[in-house]
Amino acid sequence: MHDRPLKSSATPAMAQWFAMKEQHPDALLLFRMGDFFELFMADAEAAAAALDIQLTTRGEHAGVPIPMCGVPVHAVESYLARLIRRGFRVAIAEQMEDPKNRAGKGPIRREVVRLLTPGTLTEESLLEAGRVNLLAAFAQCGEALGAAWIDISTGLFETSALTLAELPALLARLDPAEILAGPEIPLADWSTKRGPDCPAPTLGTAQRWLAEAFGVASLDAFGTFSEAEACAAALALDYTRRTQAGNLPRLSRPAPQGQAGVLAMDAATRSSLEITRARDGSSRHTLLSAVQRTVTAAGARLLAARIAAPLTCPAQIGARQDAWAWLIAHPERMAALAPVLKSAPDLARALARLSLRRGSPRDLAGVRDSLTTAGRLAHMLAGPLPAELAACRQGLQVDPGLAETLSAALADPAPVRLEAGETIRPGFDPELDAERCLRDDSRRVIAGLQLDYAQRFGVASLKIRHHAQLGYVIEVPAASAESLRAQAELSLRQSMASGARFSTAELADLDRRITEAAERAASRERAVFSYLVAQVLDRAESLARCADALAALDVAQSAAALAQGGEWCRPVVEEGEAFLIKAGRHPVVEAALAGAARFVANDCDLSPERRVLLLTGPNMAGKSTFLRQNALIAILAQAGLPVPAASARIGVVDRLFSRVGAADDLARGRSTFMVEMTETAAILHGAGPRSLVVVDEIGRGTATLDGLAIAWAVLEALHSAIRCRTIFATHFHELAGLGEYLPRVVPHRMRVKSWQGSVVFLHEVAEGAGSRSWGVHVAALAGVPAPVVRRASTLLAALEKHGGPHPAIGLPPKKLPLFASAEEEKPAQTADPVHEALAAIEPDRLTPREALDTLYRIKALLAVASTEKALI
Repeated sequence: MHDRPLKSSATPAMAQWFAMKEQHPDALLLFRMGDFFELFMADAEAAAAALDIQLTTRGEHAGVPIPMCGVPVHAVESYLARLIRRGFRVAIAEQMEDPKNRAGKGPIRREVVRLLTPGTLTEESLLEAGRVNLLAAFAQCGEALGAAWIDISTGLFETSALTLAELPALLARLDPAEILAGPEIPLADWSTKRGPDCPAPTLGTAQRWLAEAFGVASLDAFGTFSEAEACAAALALDYTRRTQAGNLPRLSRPAPQGQAGVLAMDAATRSSLEITRARDGSSRHTLLSAVQRTVTAAGARLLAARIAAPLTCPAQIGARQDAWAWLIAHPERMAALAPVLKSAPDLARALARLSLRRGSPRDLAGVRDSLTTAGRLAHMLAGPLPAELAACRQGLQVDPGLAETLSAALADPAPVRLEAGETIRPGFDPELDAERCLRDDSRRVIAGLQLDYAQRFGVASLKIRHHAQLGYVIEVPAASAESLRAQAELSLRQSMASGARFSTAELADLDRRITEAAERAASRERAVFSYLVAQVLDRAESLARCADALAALDVAQSAAALAQGGEWCRPVVEEGEAFLIKAGRHPVVEAALAGAARFVANDCDLSPERRVLLLTGPNMAGKSTFLRQNALIAILAQAGLPVPAASARIGVVDRLFSRVGAADDLARGRSTFMVEMTETAAILHGAGPRSLVVVDEIGRGTATLDGLAIAWAVLEALHSAIRCRTIFATHFHELAGLGEYLPRVVPHRMRVKSWQGSVVFLHEVAEGAGSRSWGVHVAALAGVPAPVVRRASTLLAALEKHGGPHPAIGLPPKKLPLFASAEEEKPAQTADPVHEALAAIEPDRLTPREALDTLYRIKALLAVASTEKALI
């Protein structure tokens, strides 16, 4: 009813609203009206429901009441955060002139100054401090696909060329807040994050936009881009500009990343291993949370990025390891680093807000304090250093004059808002000091005038106060108001139940002078603030390098803190196919135990001659934990971090696949078994000789014989065709016998002890095949009623003794389908023509001639049968 109202009869303000809403139909329009942002019509109905605020009406349009709700300007960010989390896009329409100073009639001039979307946020209150907030864009040129991603809150700008098959893995790695892609690009599980329809520009337009944005003649200055990469980068850049009302934040030059050089993991693997995000969407009980010892938000973001995209180059991995190993070797410097780093504000995000002219005095103070911290850290890193720490020291060195200027200029602490005043220190700018002096002297005059009026009119409780609409006025209580009405020099301005307000010509003139002085002081302070922002932006690139150095240094000290206790080691990462973990542990489970119990460490040897570890054992014995811990150790090692083990030697893993745990996908009509088979297919199609595969209970979602056959065939493929390092957990104990003709399959089992009729899980991995599943014991531990457990034990004993149901235990003598013999399940055999011919012969009645003919006919039948067998 309210989506397309007639505009012809609208008031001037509503006509403005209609025009802006037409430009942003898919966004909630927050329309500034005085001290409130108002929403109208369908926007108001949606916002009131999302924010749980009152929905009212304001006038009528076309004979229909106009729905309206509003939020106060001073608290708008908290409401914006709630709207963005609910998935809304929000357009901000601001008043572009002061209602007090505007000339002429008509509505106040308003403009949409910003479009807030999930991928284009910069405010601290709208962002997670330790998580990147990415806008991802995709463009297709023929068969080629290009990707670009931007974090406008930090200036990150990267691109990649990829195939459609690689798209899900990249999305899982980036976890973008918003995605720009044409309808021809399938987003599957990420479709809820698809932004508005934004067609990618042509190649020529894309190259021009990028060159103009970064002031270069050619994209060759940035590296080698594919055509699709350039189009995706330009798409992201243009969308960013449009959401910021034509402005661009400070962005790093787009850096082509490619898919090479990074350990590939698909979405199912990342979900299974809970690397940076748990299955419930939180960051608790993830690999990141278990290893994070960072003390800054920027360090937390960099650590998450490294864990999400481990490297495949041993030299680069070693450089990261050298940094934290050096800190461990110099404990005095390491101990001093964290407290100093902790004082560093989020320089990258402060710089982004300042570049969009959205920065506050606190952001400038953040730059000042970051530079102070950087100077102290650079001094602490004197002397010979490994390459990564030397690069950090270089990045920390920014023009010292900027830090001195900001320290001299900014109040400490700086106010939250520039409008609050007192941002600039007294003594920094003489002109500002003079305006402030005039303003403050006028206020002292007000105090003297109040005393004079109180004595002159005999009202001790008389006060001079400032009113937003009336200016400075005399306020007296009701008991004194009547006597002042007769005073000729007083002019009544407002009567109230509690008193009255008066003015005088002298007070009106003083009000004008004070207001002018305050406005001049505020104007000058804004000018000084703008000058300081310009000084910062002139050094934006060196400040960005400083922000990167602070983050890298924080990650290095975090890794050193993790390894310092001696229970985490520096892994050897090399070319080749080695995979030998001594006393490995699951970092997340160990962190969750928090000393309440000892985690049982286990070795894992996937050396080339024994690259397939076949693991059997009961549920709850620790199979899934063992699988995941070795995959997580590989991730940590190739991220350049310490690993929870006594020692580790790992040949570089190019692709990691983890299929541990199963769940259905009802929304897409896929059963648990279908999901399992889809993920298994992805492994078999994508894995190669340098891959690491950890799989748990393949085939469990279907009939026993079908499941065993599938598990058997998959194990053979991983061993003989793909030849990758594999940990294969299963309940099919029959597979352990495959080691006899699959020479690189080494059976292992989870050790279990039976004690007084119960089962004790030792959580130890031992070489050799398991013989029992202990399922009935696990059922008892899970709380299955005792009569059911006893009956299951009886049935199990009979099944193991007789190989199927037996009358002795009250079961029907007829075999159940599960125990039917192979002969019973075989399809009917086609009759053999040779045997039929032989069976039809009556030798005593054959003549010599008939006997010879019969012999030739049987010989012919045998020839046909041999040919058919060869064809089969």
